[in-house]
Amino acid sequence: MTLSKYNEVMENLVITDEMRARLLENIEKEVSADGAGTNEIGSDGSKDEPLSFQKIDVNEFEKKKNEKESGKIIKFVARYGSRVAVFALVALGAFSVVRLVGLDGRKSMETSAPSAYEETAEATAESAAGDAYEPQDSAVYDGAADLFDEEPKMAESEEATPIFGESKATDSANEAGKQNDASEALGPIEDNAIERLTITMAGDVLLHTPVAEAGMDENGNYNFDFLFDDTRDEIESADLALVNQEVILGGKDLGVTGYPSFNAPQELGDSLVNAGFDVICHATNHALDKGKQGILNTIDFWRNKYSQITVVGINGSQEEYDTVKMVEKNGITVAILNYTYGTNGISNPSDMPYAVNTLEEDKVISDLKYAEENADFTIVCPHWGTEYNHDIDGMQEKWTEIFRKYGADLVIGTHPHVIEPIEMLEDNEEGITNNHGDGDMLVYYSIGNFVNWTSGTGEGIADRMVGGLANITLKRDENGEVCIDDYGIRALVCHVQSGYENISVYPLNEYTDAMAEKNEIIDQDSKFTKEYCEKLCDDIWGNLWK
Repeated sequence: MTLSKYNEVMENLVITDEMRARLLENIEKEVSADGAGTNEIGSDGSKDEPLSFQKIDVNEFEKKKNEKESGKIIKFVARYGSRVAVFALVALGAFSVVRLVGLDGRKSMETSAPSAYEETAEATAESAAGDAYEPQDSAVYDGAADLFDEEPKMAESEEATPIFGESKATDSANEAGKQNDASEALGPIEDNAIERLTITMAGDVLLHTPVAEAGMDENGNYNFDFLFDDTRDEIESADLALVNQEVILGGKDLGVTGYPSFNAPQELGDSLVNAGFDVICHATNHALDKGKQGILNTIDFWRNKYSQITVVGINGSQEEYDTVKMVEKNGITVAILNYTYGTNGISNPSDMPYAVNTLEEDKVISDLKYAEENADFTIVCPHWGTEYNHDIDGMQEKWTEIFRKYGADLVIGTHPHVIEPIEMLEDNEEGITNNHGDGDMLVYYSIGNFVNWTSGTGEGIADRMVGGLANITLKRDENGEVCIDDYGIRALVCHVQSGYENISVYPLNEYTDAMAEKNEIIDQDSKFTKEYCEKLCDDIWGNLWK
């Protein structure tokens, strides 16, 4: 196990030119600081020798192992520049430091429990003492060259990787200290080397009957890729893309139905994946429209066909209900929590009380505490608010306070089927920082519908055709904490016309007056125009959408 894990790290180690230069510079400084004026190696391992060549005995190695301070370990790597030093780092479970050094294909490393590597610590120390630190005959930079010379193997996929709960426990305060120490050891990090993550989220995907019919061909086969034709590029370009899948994917066997008791063909799930979504939010008031079987069919679909997709909000077991789902991408670990206010009066099955996540205070607080301790950044996706109401209601105010108090960094709401305000709640510190409790938190109260074709008529129906893609950029700051660097909203309009594949969702700034005149929602609300949609976005979002 020791050797295979060592090989895994070595095969996937990636050092950028900038990182290489910085490591080499630090090695040179360390050597100079130790009075190294020659490349000759003494026979006694004395401190007169270049530090990069000194022997390290088992006791010294054990001391470093027991410190478990990432900054000191990274200095250890910089000084000795050897592969076994990196292996020692991994054996200590110092994943955040591996991330700073530049480990590609890091999914397998960061999704494993630290304890798996601690089991190898003794073997690592023995190896270190036995031959890894024998004097080398090379010049001062040869140890570093050992890290850099081989061409690294790239990971097969750069998709976001789900991370599941209990094996990831860490102390958040210690982790912040580790990041600081590591940053000191590596020196100043240039802006283009800062870890960043772009996030987008789409609102309610509502499969009203006309939408379902638009996706069915003459042979009864379904395909809904067309719904995303005009937003796919933006969705795919995000590092992490979420969507609120309003209706259950129970499949054709349960009957494809629209309002009021929805059920979608599972081909809709195929199209969500094809559109580029990584995370599917299923905790909605319609999650139990097809009862227990609808839940089971949906879970089986995702698990058996798209295991790489992170599904939140519904659960197939108590263990899954108790697990906080996390996704790691670009060296940033994000916890994603999804709850609904209720399920239209339908109770969870008696033998599946864990089926749907609801806004229960004890659970929400417990999940937030876990996320705060184990993730870099926490997103909450609540299904809340008052339908067809553009204002923030009392329930949203209550839960916003709870989310903020217990460390949520970003809240993206759904359910009202219309757009609502976006608000950055700030503390007294300068700039936007990571929320550790009553701190900075960005709230999208409702991003409206992504796609729908309601059967309703009259005033306000036009409002349901306007939604948004929430767009957020995260960065790891100089303190090693992940915070919001930028945010906005892409205004969308749902265009509906009768016929096969004749429904799509367009960015509002690409929508034309001529297109709006053909949108059949006008027959249900004569106020619908492009100008009406733009004014609505101005009234609710101000300049944020432009």
